[in-house]
Amino acid sequence: MKAMMMGFAAMIVISVGAYFGLHELGYSTDARSPGDTVRLD
Repeated sequence: MKAMMMGFAAMIVISVGAYFGLHELGYSTDARSPGDTVRLD
């Protein structure tokens, strides 16, 4: 049970760190999405 709780805690820490780290680097969805001026045929 202790190992499972440690796994859950590690998963939360990694996901929160990835969320803030990727936003800091500019890899958010809104920064990578094409704007209104992009014409897709």
